[in-house]
Amino acid sequence: MLTPLGWGTAAAGVALYGTGWWLGYPEPAMLALAGLLAVAGAVVWTLPRPKLEIRREISPLKVERGEPAAGVLHVTNRGRGIRGGLTGLDTAGSTPVSVDIPRLRAKGTRTVTYRLPTGRRGEIPVGPLRLVRADPLNLARRVREFGRPETLLVRPKTVQLGLLPSGRAYHLEGPTSDKSPAGTTTFHALREYVIGDEMRHIHWKSSARTGTLMVRQLVDASLPTTTLVIEAQPEAWADQDDFELAVDAAASVAVGACQANFPVRILAGGGPVADTRGGPDDAEAVLDHLTRVMPAAGAQPVLDVVRRVRPGGSLVVVTSGRSDLGRIATVRGRFDRVVVLRVRPESEAVAPPGVHLVDFGDLETLANAWQYLGRRR
Repeated sequence: MLTPLGWGTAAAGVALYGTGWWLGYPEPAMLALAGLLAVAGAVVWTLPRPKLEIRREISPLKVERGEPAAGVLHVTNRGRGIRGGLTGLDTAGSTPVSVDIPRLRAKGTRTVTYRLPTGRRGEIPVGPLRLVRADPLNLARRVREFGRPETLLVRPKTVQLGLLPSGRAYHLEGPTSDKSPAGTTTFHALREYVIGDEMRHIHWKSSARTGTLMVRQLVDASLPTTTLVIEAQPEAWADQDDFELAVDAAASVAVGACQANFPVRILAGGGPVADTRGGPDDAEAVLDHLTRVMPAAGAQPVLDVVRRVRPGGSLVVVTSGRSDLGRIATVRGRFDRVVVLRVRPESEAVAPPGVHLVDFGDLETLANAWQYLGRRR
């Protein structure tokens, strides 16, 4: 298709040729003819379809916000001769990314690497890749798409935080222990028998069906749950960066609990985000779920969400600082510990009795305050 310059050249050529013919001057007609021939040559130049085989990789597919991620193109020329004049244009979300396509001889293969933007958290669609072939005068160009879109997962940024002590004597053998106090264990999953397992835990029906001894894996239902509630009303977050920091803080708290193999429950104004039972893969699952959390129109106030949270364990509320601490404190009797994390509050506040208050402006400040909080009972 013609570019704006090409359309202008063609229109000017037609007008100039008509004027020269009408007035009987050959010079303008010859100049117009040269312009029209240039436009026709540009169309012919861009007409051939490049016979390219393009395979894209994203490395890595999951990345922490702000960490580098790259698109890798493996380009093979399946046609003849040298393909030049090609420019690649990829997209990462709404951000265009320019890709330099090298000249390729017949059957030649080149690898092109380019950086993808990771400044914003979320599921970032990458592609499809568009190849633009233009003539040297930029009178015409043709755009063709190659490859399928892929998804880059930009997850929250985290800092190492420990598990808060609950203040109660819980059984700490871990979520997969079968030595929990009487009446606190519940079925979690089936696994293959290993030497040392108690025979009373063998699930005979599954063993007969599979031909392998299968054992019931039990969890300690008394393990303290860390419940996180994230303020998700758009009007509560005047700055998008503040909300990103809030999600980073929630992710840091959740990952710390997951790494200790304790259950984590996360809610936002739009509803449940994640609910884990404690296990080695929970941290990855929590980060994936938090990647999709965004302020949502119609999200419920954080106080309404807190009131519906199941009691027990630790409650951590992440807010912008506009929430009523006194009303949040009304639920402190339902939890072993209540912590309110305020992101860059406009003014200082006094923590109500039974509520631990942490104001922070970055993850490093949060980590220092959290360490002090963990020493308090």
